[in-house]
Amino acid sequence: MPEIVFQIAVIVPVLNEAVHCQHLIEILQGCRRQAQVVIVDGGSQDDTVKQLIQAGLPLLQTKSAGRSRQMNQGYRHLQADAYWFLHADCKPPQNAIEQIQDSLNRGYDWGRFDVRLSGTHRVFRIIERMMNWRSRLTRIATGDQGIFVRGALLNRIGGIPDIPIMEDIALSRALRKCGRYACLSGPIQVSSRRWEKSGIIKMTLLMWWLRLRYLLGADPQDLHRSYYG
Repeated sequence: MPEIVFQIAVIVPVLNEAVHCQHLIEILQGCRRQAQVVIVDGGSQDDTVKQLIQAGLPLLQTKSAGRSRQMNQGYRHLQADAYWFLHADCKPPQNAIEQIQDSLNRGYDWGRFDVRLSGTHRVFRIIERMMNWRSRLTRIATGDQGIFVRGALLNRIGGIPDIPIMEDIALSRALRKCGRYACLSGPIQVSSRRWEKSGIIKMTLLMWWLRLRYLLGADPQDLHRSYYG
């Protein structure tokens, strides 16, 4: 039986990502050969928008920042069989679209990629393994892992939950109730800048603590203030 070629849309929310723009432009120019692409800016104050416009990439702008709002705007702007949400500071494998196509043909409804952190410290190898293992066990994916989902399923749950933080966790909890979950090998390379800036142990513990508070019912607005100050 011949494989179906699904129309995939790649959606990237950005905010003040000028330092990563050249890297992002190269990745998305490659993706455009196989998929629709749109970048959604949340009100950048640096050269992000200028660089993306000069590169000729499709760009939308929201009135206010917030990954869930930006991703929802991109998803509602494009019509596709499946949507892939990618962070600006991540580097997916060259065959990422092929991996998604294969998983859709095998009947999976949504999924994510294994990650590899960009830092060279050996502790990062432990952290990334824990991230990949945890998401396999819990069927909870984070935004860094490049979540993708069939359009019909995303429509059914009403899009991405409109909360200021933990939208990836809320999305995963909704999707795992009604769709088959794929863990793709990838890997996606994820920037380790948050850990390197704040301290590896401190950042790891903070992220665990915020996730636990969210699962125990904390207000996402309070969690957003705790994370971003």
